[in-house]
Amino acid sequence: MGARIGQLLVIIFIQIWITTAQNRDSVSLLALKDDWQNTPPNWDDGSDPCGGGWDGITCTNDRVTSITLASMKLTGGLPGDIGELSELQILDLSYNKGLTGSLTAEIGKLRKLTNLILVGCSFNGPIPESIGNLERLTILSLNSNRFTGRIPASIGNLKNLYWLDLTQNQLTGSIPVSNGRTPGLDMLTRAKHFHLGDNQLSGDIPPRLFSSNMILIHLLFENNQLTGSIPPTLGLVKSLEVVRLDRNSLSGDVPLNINNLTNVNEMYLSNNKLTGPVPNLTGMQTLNYLDLSNNTFDQSTVPSWFSTLQSLTTLKMHSTNIGGELPAALFSIPSLQNVDLSNNRLNGTLDISSNPSNQLQLVNLRSNQIVDFTQRRGYSIGLILVENPICMESEVTDGYCSLPTKTNASYSTPLNNCTPPSCGSGQVSSPNCKCAYPYMGSFFFKAPSFSDLGNSTVYNSLRDLLMSFFRQVQLPVDSVSLKNPSRNLNDYLVLNLEVFPSGEVNFNRTGILGVGFALSNQTFKTKKDFNTYVFIAENYDFLPGVSGPKHKSSNTGVIIGSIIGGCVLVILLVLAGVYAFRQKGRAERATQQTSPFALWDPTSGSGGVPQLKGARSFTFEELNKYTNNFSETNNIGTGGYGMVYRGSLPNGQLIAIKRAQQGSTQGGLEFKTEIELLSRVHHKNVVGLIGFCFDQGEQMLVYEYIVNGTLKDSLLGRSGIRLDWMRRLKIALGAARGLQYLHDLADPPIIHRDIKTNNILLDARLVAKVADFGLSKPLSDANRTHVTTQVKGTMGYMDPEYYMTQQLTEKSDVYSFGVVMLELITARNPIEKGKYIVREVKLAMNKSKELYDLHEVLDPTIGLSSQLKGLERFVDLSLRCVEEMGNQRPAMSEVVKELESIMELAGLNPGTESSSSTSASYERTGNDYSHPYGNDSLFAYSGGFLPEKLHPK
Repeated sequence: MGARIGQLLVIIFIQIWITTAQNRDSVSLLALKDDWQNTPPNWDDGSDPCGGGWDGITCTNDRVTSITLASMKLTGGLPGDIGELSELQILDLSYNKGLTGSLTAEIGKLRKLTNLILVGCSFNGPIPESIGNLERLTILSLNSNRFTGRIPASIGNLKNLYWLDLTQNQLTGSIPVSNGRTPGLDMLTRAKHFHLGDNQLSGDIPPRLFSSNMILIHLLFENNQLTGSIPPTLGLVKSLEVVRLDRNSLSGDVPLNINNLTNVNEMYLSNNKLTGPVPNLTGMQTLNYLDLSNNTFDQSTVPSWFSTLQSLTTLKMHSTNIGGELPAALFSIPSLQNVDLSNNRLNGTLDISSNPSNQLQLVNLRSNQIVDFTQRRGYSIGLILVENPICMESEVTDGYCSLPTKTNASYSTPLNNCTPPSCGSGQVSSPNCKCAYPYMGSFFFKAPSFSDLGNSTVYNSLRDLLMSFFRQVQLPVDSVSLKNPSRNLNDYLVLNLEVFPSGEVNFNRTGILGVGFALSNQTFKTKKDFNTYVFIAENYDFLPGVSGPKHKSSNTGVIIGSIIGGCVLVILLVLAGVYAFRQKGRAERATQQTSPFALWDPTSGSGGVPQLKGARSFTFEELNKYTNNFSETNNIGTGGYGMVYRGSLPNGQLIAIKRAQQGSTQGGLEFKTEIELLSRVHHKNVVGLIGFCFDQGEQMLVYEYIVNGTLKDSLLGRSGIRLDWMRRLKIALGAARGLQYLHDLADPPIIHRDIKTNNILLDARLVAKVADFGLSKPLSDANRTHVTTQVKGTMGYMDPEYYMTQQLTEKSDVYSFGVVMLELITARNPIEKGKYIVREVKLAMNKSKELYDLHEVLDPTIGLSSQLKGLERFVDLSLRCVEEMGNQRPAMSEVVKELESIMELAGLNPGTESSSSTSASYERTGNDYSHPYGNDSLFAYSGGFLPEKLHPK
């Protein structure tokens, strides 16, 4: 009898345990539902995710095992409740840009998780160390977010990891390796993919990272800040097929054993500081794509292995210091498509007469020493011999002696023998000539084997492979279209994809979830031509309101409801007390919001109460929370005003907070000036003021966070952003438009009074934004022409007429902007070693010569002389801006028109200087830098004696 009672108690205990576990899953999912917006409609049908069949939720035995919600337009964060889903195996929230905030450390509780996929969201902050607890994890894809901080060393504990992708974040620090006490990435001996590119990783590549027992096939470390030499241990990983170490600061010799990597198809070592001999790649017979450009190898003759690599499609060795005569056999490699050996010391006769490849499209030998050229009769390729002796003779008219007109490669999936119909708004005609709303996005192929962007054969093959896959996994896809191939700045092949629904004009949620998961989870596999990819989806705005039938709550829901109901009575008393406390806090915050300046003291020297228009009032507690208690790690700068902190709003938006030194009268005046002026101005080229805090004795200004710092930092090489001539033109035009807005369209008009490169910020797309309005002055109706005021500003940028008369005009800003223009082309400080930039440019220039003979003062990183179209007009405009008398200077509206004209002359569309087409148009090469919001100029001037030797005459 006792045994039966014991068995009965065990059964009851098991049932209670199972019911409790199911309850935890439901409660956790309900917490997610509460935290997110735009969840699928059938999540509102009941409290039982498993019995109710919630979209994107898969259950096994009433336990949640999979959450796949790609492309659902979710917004919110990822609450710690996710850690209670102890049976969860797959979590895919990709392509939901509205998902923000940090990745909760509770993620480490999901010990059965195999796939963690958060591609293309907006998560930020550090990756938690607890991620190393996910011992079953095989796929970790956190790419295309905003994660910061170091790569957690604990990832080395993930012994089963196959795919590691942390690309395109803001990760810093060194690559972690084990040291006997802590784990590291060298312990991931089952991994085949290390994708760490497009971050800010620094330090050496640790030799310990690689070993012969690894099975890596893709090593992608491109576009970081890695230094030191390439470790010889890399040659031990003979399984490698793709190696990308380009766009770093690697130095020293390439290891001699690099040619042990005989399985490598694509190798990128370009844009580093490599020296020593050109690496010997003899024996790498599967090599398709090789880029060693922009390194300073020892002077050498053409390597003998050039003609032996019979699989080559692409050979790029621009600016590598090689010389001698090219062998004719190089051009007979059967699959060769593109050769770029420009800016070297190649000489003799170029011979393309002996059985050249029928796939060869372009041979770029610009800036060499070639004196003659022969080719097979009737054979024609794109050939560039500009700046070679052969093209420097008089009356040379051959086509290869002029630069070809750039044309974009075009491809679009062909129609299937049908006539496209005229489709309604938002609909697109498919290859089968059916109007529908396609699911769209872009493939980013990081190491394709070919360089011919117009190669329709490989694209058609990819299309057929995609359709075959979608049919195999029974997704409702009618057809797919690929179009608009291009290469981006990281040399990725970008290819747009449209997936069309079958049987309907739009996908339902099940269809979108299936397609999204197949592409985010790498379920779809490409062939060798394309290699590894990342897919980034666009929002799908055409989902139906409800994707399936409504479901009533099941019995499980009733059980869960009963259990929760029993707990409610216990909790209610606690909630009542919490509610009363919160109500009191809300009342206090409401008072703060409705009258934020109730405690403003007009007698403090800061003037009357600020008059605002639309700025948000924050409490001290809010900003304290958003900056992690104003922690040292969030401190990003200091200035005369006080400290500057980085923070994050609950919606994930990054902010910069200027916190005044308590009791500072100067801070009070700047505080009042900036919030009054910036609360009235709204322009894409003026930094945005989000709000302020005047609470608990604090004075803080809250701005949008501008990620790429000041123009000054970039010009001096501190930010790591490389600015060529085209980008400098765009920045000049953007800043000019911001100033024109302040002068002509702001109400009342505003004179900035402190225009300088430290006060022009660059956002993620290098769009210029005018900042720091602490010294600015509005023009009232009574003084529409000038303001008589104490002289303030920054040495070197200051209008001499304003200094002499104390009459501040809009032309004072024009003078300062002229100095900024000169700084843009010289990258010199306005006053440097006692020399004034305006005077130095005037002394150096000779208008009778090309580029006004300014080579000695031009910034050497600005570009080649032949690329500086419009520079003379740019210099003329800047010197007009810095005329001694204000009435001889142009208005900012005239400056904007002239800059637009110069941009058109340079081949740019002045209407697109901030478009997405230039969103990543820079190379990051430097180290970290101080943040721009602090006014930390060493030459700030606020009246009083101005030393004559520094006066800008």
